[in-house]
Amino acid sequence: MPAPQPTPPPEPPGKPSQERSPGPSQELSKKSGREDGRERGREGAGPELDRHRQLVILGTCCMSLLIVSLDNTVLNVALPSIQRDLHTTVAGIQWTIDAYTLVIASLLMLAGSTADRIGRRRVFKTGLVIFTLGSLLSSLAPSLELLVVFRMLQAIGGSMLNPVALSIVTNTFTDPRERARAIGLWGAVVGVSMAAGPLIGGVLVETVGWRAIFWINIPVGITAYVLTRRYVPESRAAKPRRVDPVGQLLVMAALGSLTYAIIEAPTSGWTSPLILTFAGVAVCAVTGLVLYEPRRSEPLIDLRFFRSAPFSGATVIAVCAFGALGGFLFMNTLYLQNVRDLSALDAGLYILPMAALSLVCAPLSGRLVGARGPRVPLAVAGTALGASGLMFALLEAETHLGLLFTGYVLFGIGFGMVNAPITNTAVAGMPLSQAGVAAAVASTSRQIGQTLGVAVIGAVLAAGAASPTRRGTIDNAAFADASRPAWWIIAGLGGCVLAVGVLTSGEWARGTARRNAARLEPSALPGSSGAQA
Repeated sequence: MPAPQPTPPPEPPGKPSQERSPGPSQELSKKSGREDGRERGREGAGPELDRHRQLVILGTCCMSLLIVSLDNTVLNVALPSIQRDLHTTVAGIQWTIDAYTLVIASLLMLAGSTADRIGRRRVFKTGLVIFTLGSLLSSLAPSLELLVVFRMLQAIGGSMLNPVALSIVTNTFTDPRERARAIGLWGAVVGVSMAAGPLIGGVLVETVGWRAIFWINIPVGITAYVLTRRYVPESRAAKPRRVDPVGQLLVMAALGSLTYAIIEAPTSGWTSPLILTFAGVAVCAVTGLVLYEPRRSEPLIDLRFFRSAPFSGATVIAVCAFGALGGFLFMNTLYLQNVRDLSALDAGLYILPMAALSLVCAPLSGRLVGARGPRVPLAVAGTALGASGLMFALLEAETHLGLLFTGYVLFGIGFGMVNAPITNTAVAGMPLSQAGVAAAVASTSRQIGQTLGVAVIGAVLAAGAASPTRRGTIDNAAFADASRPAWWIIAGLGGCVLAVGVLTSGEWARGTARRNAARLEPSALPGSSGAQA
């Protein structure tokens, strides 16, 4: 489930925005709005967009975020139906989720840099077309293999939507206060999708069938495309980053190979030549990244960022928190529908307390970060996530409805509190010119975490509750016992969020961020000649 993209820092007062694309000098009219919008970025500085057009652009970007975020939360409720209808294994339904998040994680940074170079409006429209087409094809998929392929096509489009939409929003609202409010509303859409997704998915699966969960993307995608053509002006970055094809290929090889090895290991065997080969490819790809990226002037991943303790902490926390989320949703969907024999709608209602608490706590976390820094919400998040895992691992919370819902509420509190401080710690102390790239790495880490969470938790379940009669499926009678190690993993991920959050949010950590910012861009620091100029 893709997470909301972080807020870029406001530009210094008195300095014109480099990201604001220029336009014609005359006032935009309804008749010429589309043509004028296409010229923005090629002429001199232009006027601000009128309020109505700004709100339409914000609404269009929110629509794109809604369909991308809703896609995974809706899909989770439909997994048991997909498994039965397509006659697939646990590994098969894992791939319906991980093929999507894996492609998005691999292409997020490439999509952002491409949009900065050739035009955000152009890339955004392309993403809408590809995502909508992928949704249509997914709804028609006759087999698991084709469903996975079409989900990957969806993800290619999705990777062009969220990061580019955020750039469009920040480019549209140039006033720092208006920009903060706009991005706050944009990010709140993720909470709405998380709360509404299980219910919408349950209703559609129950009344129409699992294929209907992809139909809802089609009218929204078409509407967003029409509005983009009519209202969204073209814009480009003043100094776009260069494409790093070698780094991009190494990232894709590392993530793809590692995910494949984890998902397929319970079926093929952890020591089988196939699994060892893919694990070896992942190790080689990571080694290649470490050796190759420092040699580039504009690398895909600037490894110097990791000298900042807050940035490194944000990366680890994002992987842990979203890994816990991916595993939690995957495991509970199978438990509620296959073991408790609930309908898809009832399963969605059971998960609703978790989603609702996440929605409520997200804005509270943002206020705490603004008032007291990231340490308090990170401590609350790690404690709540860990406590939720321990309730199921030690107290067998699934055996009692009161404990079950308490565990769900705790998980919702923990996940709701963690997102805002991830964004804050990722960009803390970064020079303005590097903050966007740092935020993109944090967003990629979220997707990587969710991918690995589904892969690892699914592998643990498949290994511990393998059906004696059908290879690759889970024995429902053994599910509860097999889930204990999975819940311990989620508890451990919560503990990691707590420990890393406390460690990387203090004065020592802030000092490493300041020193790293000086190394990355000395001219950006106060008192330097560059800053004074």
